Amino acid sequence: MKKVLAMETMRGLWREGLSSAFRTALACTIVRCVSLYAPPSITTLISFPAFSYVTAILLIANHATFGDALRGCCLALYATLHTIGPAIFTLWLLGPGRLSKVGTAVAVAVAAFVVVLPWPHSAAHLLDKRLALGQIVLVYVVAYDNGVHTDPFMHPLRLAASTALGALACVLALLLPYPRFACSQMNEIYKLLTKNMLKRLKLLIKVISEEDKANAIGFISQAKCLVTNRTKLLSLITLYQEGVQWEIIPFKIFRSHCLSQIERLQEIDNNLRGMELAFTCTNSFTINILNQNLKHGLNNLEEHISLTIKQPKQGLTVPESNAKDLTLFLQSLQTIPTTHQELPIFFLLFCTQLLHKKPFTLAPTSAQDNNKNENSHWGKQKWADSIAKLRNTNFIPAIKFSLSLGLTVFMGLVYSKENGLWAGLPVAVSYVSGREATFRAANVKAQGTVLGTVYGVLGSFVFERFLPLRFLSLLPWFIFTSFLQRSQMYGPVGSISAVIGAVLILGRKNYGPSSEFAIARIVETFIGLSCSIFVDLILGPKRASTCAKMELSQCLATLGESIGLLSPFTGESDLEEKLRRLKMQVNELKKFVVEAEVEPNFWFVPFNSVCYNKVLGSLSRMVELLWFGERGLKFLHQEFQRCGAYEKEGVKMLNAKVEHVRELIGSSIKNLEEICRMKGDEKNEKACDVESGKSRCMVLGLGEDGIEERIGCFLEQCRSVVDKLDGDESEVKSQVVLSLSALGLCLFSCIRGTIEIEEAIIEIVQ
Repeated sequence: MKKVLAMETMRGLWREGLSSAFRTALACTIVRCVSLYAPPSITTLISFPAFSYVTAILLIANHATFGDALRGCCLALYATLHTIGPAIFTLWLLGPGRLSKVGTAVAVAVAAFVVVLPWPHSAAHLLDKRLALGQIVLVYVVAYDNGVHTDPFMHPLRLAASTALGALACVLALLLPYPRFACSQMNEIYKLLTKNMLKRLKLLIKVISEEDKANAIGFISQAKCLVTNRTKLLSLITLYQEGVQWEIIPFKIFRSHCLSQIERLQEIDNNLRGMELAFTCTNSFTINILNQNLKHGLNNLEEHISLTIKQPKQGLTVPESNAKDLTLFLQSLQTIPTTHQELPIFFLLFCTQLLHKKPFTLAPTSAQDNNKNENSHWGKQKWADSIAKLRNTNFIPAIKFSLSLGLTVFMGLVYSKENGLWAGLPVAVSYVSGREATFRAANVKAQGTVLGTVYGVLGSFVFERFLPLRFLSLLPWFIFTSFLQRSQMYGPVGSISAVIGAVLILGRKNYGPSSEFAIARIVETFIGLSCSIFVDLILGPKRASTCAKMELSQCLATLGESIGLLSPFTGESDLEEKLRRLKMQVNELKKFVVEAEVEPNFWFVPFNSVCYNKVLGSLSRMVELLWFGERGLKFLHQEFQRCGAYEKEGVKMLNAKVEHVRELIGSSIKNLEEICRMKGDEKNEKACDVESGKSRCMVLGLGEDGIEERIGCFLEQCRSVVDKLDGDESEVKSQVVLSLSALGLCLFSCIRGTIEIEEAIIEIVQ
């Protein structure tokens, strides 16, 4: 199984790499042919072929499709309109030849600040800002270099024409020799994801039906390999979704069909993920507690779900009579499990039920009324929201980047007036909206630039007299960099730097010796990167490790709030919104941890990546389980409200048991949050108190016996509640059993996860 998956993955990587290399080469070839062999009326207008190459590479990078190219053209037009107009006015106002080094740097800094500033209701894209910043550097630095020979009107227009050439080349490259549509790519991913889900579903059913524990463990191992492949496919779906939105008529019908198919598969995948989580919730997973009736019913349900996955047009449901037959075997589950070791199998059956039916939902009566009220006040609140957002806008990142780019341009011009733009251009086109791993980013940019430049010089030397062959030598470089962008060492930033470094040399004609240009460009690039690092350290010396600690405390705060909303008495709570927010925070924490792992320590304490990864694993698992717990709580609230069980003593006692566990976990998480926010000796002292058991309400001192006791009390009260539902239908009663079991496993895993987080945090702070 592993060898087959590895071969399929390798073939997919080669196909993607060759396709990306071919499209990039075709786009650069189009730019080259137009810039070198077009009529003089066109070549004089395209006086910035270097930026045409940069535009094409930026637009076509990272699995680009025709939809991405259309979006890129619109973004390039948007950037040009917002950059060229002010540039024409500024150059006309100042007059040719009146720009100085300081004046050029100031003009670049001010224009960059306007572009980078997050305006309210702005739809600006990161790519749009990169293109705009690149245009700003070129238009002012080249104007200063040309002096009195600068035409205030035609100079910016020539830059706009060069940008348009790069965007048009990107569109043509994704249409020839056959179109690369995002819808087609999504359809391929849909097929691969379908196969992946069918294999995972079959393996999971085998695990819970297998009598031999060794074989069951082998099936679990195979399923883990498939989960890794599934993660890559889901990331590709996210990558292509935006391109699909841009592929409009005549592909509108196909687009909506494609998106709806992916949506259905993602819904099924979420529930499959729940089944997989069941095997990670306990160290001793109980096998063989299913009778033959349950095993036979699971096999029938597996066949039905497999058909549903293969034929999505039929939907996720079947006629009601057949649907009841498919889930009839679950009605034999009329009793709550006696120990927490049995909870995972009931949780797995709960997820199996969700696979067959859509998640439980409540009647959206109040939501519709709220929408009406919101629509009536929308017009009045729009202006007030815009003003409030402008007041709350963080100007520091915009100021920091504008100063960085201004200083970069100034120092580049001080070193060389003719090549000064190569200091600011790499900084401009690699702009990121959020916080960047400064040293790592600068490192991969520098290495990529040197690699590409050296390859370009070698290519120019070998094919010095054969201009067409010199440019064709870029093809193996495109293939190499297409794989380079998937590497953990360089990534997209380093690969783009490597591509641009080679293209700018091999795409030149009559510009002097390539070696001299290569040395000048490498030096200017290092000047630009050094200036950006300097400004970042002076104005915002916030390390990734510090950001990880702050983000961890926010994750714990949101986790505590989410667990506080777990209650059978809670109806339409904001638990789902809290979990969505918590998932975003956990993803942000993961980014900081990855960044901190490669961040140089200097004189700081080394980053404890092992412990942070343990915390990340526990947090991710708790978020996923809480999501399923919320699904079960929705049904319990709906059913208890229907039968009037809220007035009964048993349900009140059940809620008291849940509240006791919630308070235990919540107070512990609150303590951990305070530890993460503390500094120095206070944190170490608090951690020692936690470790010695002096701190109150910490779950670390519970031990296995304490956990079993609390979950056992919860399960005992659940049995009391279920026993009093004898008058209800067996189907409803089985759903109550499964929902309470899912809630029980959620609480058990939250206690276990909190203990794991406590242990990791104690090790971190000590």
